[in-house]
Amino acid sequence: MNNEKEFKPYIPAEKVTPELTVTSIVMGIILAVVFGAANAYLGLRVGMTVSASIPAAVISMGVIRVIMRKNSILESNVVQTIGSAGESLAAGAIFTLPALFLWAAEGKMDKPGIFEITIIALLGGLLGVFFMVPLRNALIVKEHGTLPYPEGTACAEVLLAGEEGGANASTVFAGLGIAAAFKFVIDGLKLVPSEVSFRVKGFAGEIGTQIYPAVMSVGYICGPKISSYMFAGGCISWLVLIPLIVLFGSELTLYPGTVPIGELFATGGASAIWSNYIKYIGAGALAAGGIISLIKSLPLIVRTFRDAMKSMKGGVGSDSNERTAQDLSMKFILIAILVLTLLVWLVPAIPVTLVGAIIVVIFGFFFATVSSRMVGLVGSSNNPVSGMAIATLLFATIILKLTGDVGAHGMQGAIAIGSIICIVAAIAGDTSQDLKTGYLLGSTPKKQQIGEVLGVVAAAFAIGGVLYLLDAAWGFGSEELGAPQAMLMKMIIEGVMDGNLPWALVFTGVFLAIVIEILGIPVLPFAIGVYLPVQLNACIMVGGLVRLGVEKYSAKKANKDAIVNDGVLFCSGMIAGEGLVGILLALFAIGGIDQVINLSGKLNLAPAVANVASLGVFALLILIVLKFSVWKKRKESK
Repeated sequence: MNNEKEFKPYIPAEKVTPELTVTSIVMGIILAVVFGAANAYLGLRVGMTVSASIPAAVISMGVIRVIMRKNSILESNVVQTIGSAGESLAAGAIFTLPALFLWAAEGKMDKPGIFEITIIALLGGLLGVFFMVPLRNALIVKEHGTLPYPEGTACAEVLLAGEEGGANASTVFAGLGIAAAFKFVIDGLKLVPSEVSFRVKGFAGEIGTQIYPAVMSVGYICGPKISSYMFAGGCISWLVLIPLIVLFGSELTLYPGTVPIGELFATGGASAIWSNYIKYIGAGALAAGGIISLIKSLPLIVRTFRDAMKSMKGGVGSDSNERTAQDLSMKFILIAILVLTLLVWLVPAIPVTLVGAIIVVIFGFFFATVSSRMVGLVGSSNNPVSGMAIATLLFATIILKLTGDVGAHGMQGAIAIGSIICIVAAIAGDTSQDLKTGYLLGSTPKKQQIGEVLGVVAAAFAIGGVLYLLDAAWGFGSEELGAPQAMLMKMIIEGVMDGNLPWALVFTGVFLAIVIEILGIPVLPFAIGVYLPVQLNACIMVGGLVRLGVEKYSAKKANKDAIVNDGVLFCSGMIAGEGLVGILLALFAIGGIDQVINLSGKLNLAPAVANVASLGVFALLILIVLKFSVWKKRKESK
């Protein structure tokens, strides 16, 4: 139990090196906005986000060490600390806030203002950071040998391998540039169709794939297992459920559809059945998956909270004079939390009552504690943030309804509470990973915590504009931006407030999720697969298969980890590149420029030729990924 006394960081406590500098702040804020915007776009498209810590660390090492010729690992760490905060805040925001836009489109309320979005994101992000600060000594220091914090440790290893920073940074930037070019060709110039679909005559099912770099990159980063679970969910919905609905219900008019199913299929194909019926089955499976993951984690959650509270007793790192043990002052933290709580209640842009503000504080601190410890045990990717958000939404909506806060105001209040809690949990988990990285390297915790605050502020001011852009260009819940989690949160609130849901379809998804859980298959990726178009799932599956092939090829090589990791870095860059061009194309769509640069009408390719061209572009993309992973390392290790 003396790990904190025995452990010696890479930079000793008595040595002072640059950390929170103008360079690290500017670079960090740029990366927070870039990765925040890219992850917002990605999450709204595929329902998943990816960690920005390692790409941000690699870019900062490349710029600070190679370009600026500075040897400051702690400065690079502050860059990734600020940058990763943007990604986490975006993840929390896009899971909930688009529901307000969806209700506005239905005429139930006015569209949320940019100030409202910004203030919700800002309050949630700041509470997430401040709730985590008192836990640092308990979770990061006292349990250094117990809680591995996998992403935080991996990020520290990347920064310690700084001499390779230049080559690795070039891999990220190459991915960014190549994906930007592919995205512009596919969705800007529209030289080739973005997806290829195949149908069999007499069978209502459909299969196919998208050819987007970011979507394939998600599959590569998640790996073959998670990708296969998502693809299996897509196959169930598109090759089993849709054909059965068409076969047995052809003459029926089934709510929420307004015409017979046979007519719906004849005019809109499998996609029309998916948007009218399968989405609700997928939403039921997603909700059940989130709750199941939360229930399974309950013993760990209770133990986590109890142990964290015990560890906090009598232990505060900020009282120490050692540089590596200095936190933001506890007095400042308590005052800040009190002020933020009052703002949640009093700011007119947030439609939350005093009861709602109290719910935010209680649930926020509890889930921040749970999130901070759980990511230390199982990693950020297994942190049940969606389950926490669902539980909070259910509880908050019921409480608001019981206290008479119903209608549009109650629905807005429920989403505001859910958004803040979701952002709190995401930011607390990210902050704890970053502080673990800093603990291993010898950073000053106080400076990292200030960095987290800066990243949150920058991303909060950017996220409103990003959401407005994407909504204006394509609209949430559309084919381009499915926004699965936000659609789910909307359905949950509507279900509690007025029961206006096709419950038969929702419960079909719930029991499908229960069966999947009984079979021992992870429910959430499967449920996301049920909810999303099969073409998107298939593209993710291709990325998973590419990762599997790279792992098999490199299994017996001495540099196998470097080969796989190069692919991860390249794919991280591709996600950022496509996300940024996606936002650029949204600007083009609003300004009407998209029609000017659209070449699809001028080419008039026959469908078969267009499909072959799309598959050719996709094959080229796969070869490029191999070039920057397998073949790159072959050349270097001759």
